[in-house]
Amino acid sequence: MGDTLEFNDIHQESKGSWNDGRLKFSKQSVVYKSHKTGKVDSIPGPELSEAQWRRVCLGHGIKLVTSTGHIYKYDGFKDTDFEKISAFFKANYKLELAEKDMCVKGWNWGTAKFSGSLLSFEVSESPVFEIPLSSVSQCATGKNEVTVEFHQNDDAEVSLMEVRFYVPPNTGDDGTDPVEAFAQNVLSKADVIQATGDAVCIFKELQCLTPRGRYDIRIYPSFLHLHGKTFDYKIPYTTVLRLFLLPHKDQRQMFFVISLDPPIKQGQTRYHFLILLFSKDEDLSLALNMNEDEVEKRFEGKLSKNMSGPLYEIVSRVMKALVNRKITVPGNFQGHSGSQCITCAYKASSGLLYPLERGFIYVHKPPVHLRFEEISCVNFARGTTTTRSFDFEIETKQKNQFTFSNIEREEYGKLFDFVNAKKLNIKNRGFKEGMKGGEGYSDSDEDQHDAYLERMKQEGKIREEGDGSDESEGDSDESFNPGEEDDDVPEEYDSNASASASEGEDGDSEDEGQKKKVEKKPKKVVKEKKERKPRKEKKVKDAAAPKRPMSAYMLWLNGNRERIKSENPGISVTEISKKAGEMWKQLGKDRKEEWDKKAEEAKKQYVKAMDEYKKSGGGGAASVSKEKKKKGGKVEAKKKSVAEKEKRKEGGNESFKSKEFISSEESSSESDNDRSGKRKASDDDDEEEAASTPASSEESGSD
Repeated sequence: MGDTLEFNDIHQESKGSWNDGRLKFSKQSVVYKSHKTGKVDSIPGPELSEAQWRRVCLGHGIKLVTSTGHIYKYDGFKDTDFEKISAFFKANYKLELAEKDMCVKGWNWGTAKFSGSLLSFEVSESPVFEIPLSSVSQCATGKNEVTVEFHQNDDAEVSLMEVRFYVPPNTGDDGTDPVEAFAQNVLSKADVIQATGDAVCIFKELQCLTPRGRYDIRIYPSFLHLHGKTFDYKIPYTTVLRLFLLPHKDQRQMFFVISLDPPIKQGQTRYHFLILLFSKDEDLSLALNMNEDEVEKRFEGKLSKNMSGPLYEIVSRVMKALVNRKITVPGNFQGHSGSQCITCAYKASSGLLYPLERGFIYVHKPPVHLRFEEISCVNFARGTTTTRSFDFEIETKQKNQFTFSNIEREEYGKLFDFVNAKKLNIKNRGFKEGMKGGEGYSDSDEDQHDAYLERMKQEGKIREEGDGSDESEGDSDESFNPGEEDDDVPEEYDSNASASASEGEDGDSEDEGQKKKVEKKPKKVVKEKKERKPRKEKKVKDAAAPKRPMSAYMLWLNGNRERIKSENPGISVTEISKKAGEMWKQLGKDRKEEWDKKAEEAKKQYVKAMDEYKKSGGGGAASVSKEKKKKGGKVEAKKKSVAEKEKRKEGGNESFKSKEFISSEESSSESDNDRSGKRKASDDDDEEEAASTPASSEESGSD
């Protein structure tokens, strides 16, 4: 048998939920590392006092009890693992791995037993369920009843909020109340924070970025108390995962970051990080509320009773001694400006990204910590608005993506070398040389689907097939040929303009130039108007024509829009488009091929329907009828206006008129009648021309 036993995909119970990780048995200790948080729990082998093997929900599990009363439960073992684990425990821990069966009778009447920090409810000396008292947040009593409340776990889909125990009245002579005794046993081991006694030290009015405000921080032996004007937070040291001390880019301030799991809560808001901001120039002299012997005994030389120095150093030293965790500082990375961080933006908020020895941390809104071991790949993407910046994308093994944008171009070389040295998987490796040469940045994905570009290309092809607008525009471009006109006509921008200007001093040359221009204008107008006729057809939209087909992306979006809305309640229209683009980008090639086939089928159906529509007389007939209707309406409008004028002349003025006026009016009416006769004759001629010429040419002439 080897010196170690390792098991992957082992789950640890934490406040009603199972967190997956990796379990390792060695000769000296039992080590469990959570995949989610990276937290490592180490149990020294000599401290193990009891080990049980039992059948549980995910197969088989192990329950370990230490001499200090702590209980650890691990789940996910196979039935065949029992023999080798049992032999390993005997050989290295001198401990028997006992098999223990759970009671599955379903009875709700039994015996409550308190064993260290565990409450076990048993029926016929077999455990039905067990409650870790560290998960209890409150215990209330009533008449013959005890209510036990639990901490809410955000990671669990369903959380158990409370359990009620009925305690029968005591029949003994000792005089103790069984309900109160039960409640005291629960509260003695429960995770109920009570500020009893004096604080070890107090830091006044510290600036806190998350949660925002100024807080008095009171340091107690087992927890941290944040006291603000509006809210109070009590943070047990057992919930602290990591400590970070990060210098600001301006070299005048320091960030002190405390990572928490579970987070502190305020309503529906969760704060996974506590971020304090200090000025390097601020000093403090601190005296602990303990005598020197107690300080030496408790902190083993890590702290002294009287301390002085920069405020951020004092706070970090006190927290390190109480939490008993190392403080993480930036490693060897140096940016273009010499600082140990990179200015960037995350979720539209500007902040600082710190490359660490084992991960990245972004401060401050919202704070993000990413360990290298949970990173699947990174990507250097071209900036969306300018080539002076680029985006740094990180994708985790859980398929979550974090994009840090607006990073200065000069930071690219340093960041690329850092990522390369840490042996992280780079998606677009090989583009560094091109970027240094100034050719611009690579896209985040070479095969990235551009739905808008594809749609525009598709619509362009359909327009080319549907009508010959390009040919008509080509004809109109060739309509004006300067060589065909008189060469001796000087234009304003011609090469001969200076000669005409010198001749313009004489009055005769001016008159000749004006005559030539007047003779030239009708030719220009007639030619240009005649050649622009086909453009009018382009604006006519036939409602009866078949609708153009959608692209593969639009077909997929219409089919998945409701699902996206249901999975993201309250999402806006723009966010739906953004979310859909990300989902389409992550869609597999097989799925995309299905939608491409659907788009091809839709296009074929459209082409077929368009051919049938044209054969049946659609499209062209509609435009001709519209032109005729327009021409007929103009002729009727002309006739109507002439009739109104005649009517107005005949009976429009019934007042007294002199003899001279009447005689002059009769002569003018005769001339008007002659003119109206000529006008009617010209209208008749126009109608005859309309019948012989095409509809498009009449429209341009009437204009």
